[in-house]
Amino acid sequence: MKSILFTALLITVMSGAFLQSVVAQTDTSGVIVKDTTIVKKKKFSASWDYRNKRDSSKRDITTKKPYEPGFVGGITLSRIDLGFSRLIDNGSFKLSAPNDFLDYKDAKSSTFSFDLVDFGYRFNPNFKIIVAAGFDWTMFRLKRNITIQEDQSTLAYSNEPIAFKKNRFSSSYVHVPLSFQFRTKENDRGKRVYFVVGPEVSFLLNGKVKQKSEERGKEKFRDDYNLQSVRYGGTVRLGYGSFGIFSKYYFNDMFETAAQAGLKNMSFGVTLGLN
Repeated sequence: MKSILFTALLITVMSGAFLQSVVAQTDTSGVIVKDTTIVKKKKFSASWDYRNKRDSSKRDITTKKPYEPGFVGGITLSRIDLGFSRLIDNGSFKLSAPNDFLDYKDAKSSTFSFDLVDFGYRFNPNFKIIVAAGFDWTMFRLKRNITIQEDQSTLAYSNEPIAFKKNRFSSSYVHVPLSFQFRTKENDRGKRVYFVVGPEVSFLLNGKVKQKSEERGKEKFRDDYNLQSVRYGGTVRLGYGSFGIFSKYYFNDMFETAAQAGLKNMSFGVTLGLN
């Protein structure tokens, strides 16, 4: 009797396991069939857009049109410009006699700038306007062994009896550019061609002379050096993806002194972080 009960119990357990394996089946699409009820596995994903501050887990991302009109902006690190600086003396790259002491080494005179915040409006996938704020450095490696003097009403200098290994004259500004950005549709690689143009205003932080010599070692001097306290100009960028080229030209004089009237500066080079 016990053997019959044991056999019946074993058959019941094996039958239940077999039926469970038949009823509950999982196919490759992720659908589970159980007791004739279809249950779909839930997939969850969430991401954070720090520029537009929207949590995609709280909205249906399938109904959001890409690049729809609206305000854009936030904290950023973009439009990073690295290139060369040039002086233009009344329309010529050759310096006149009053400005000859500023003669510089072309290959070692540079510019560097970037934007830290921006805010704008995107009208459609191909056009938007952005106002930004960031920092700008312009550096000229002087050829002559001179020291530009501090606290002078004119741009004065003194000749030095030593040979400098480095004699750099630089300025730093806070800049506020306004950009009109035109861009093509995305190609099959998800990249676009960009054309960006717009005006820019900058506010002087300081000027600096940095020298290096065997006799004196490293020396630094800071002053406004009669640099323009406010300068204004324009920028043009052409890019593909996040990489491009740029050119900047400043419309007002580089210095506030009468002797340097007509002396302006420009820059050109590569730009990173187009968006």
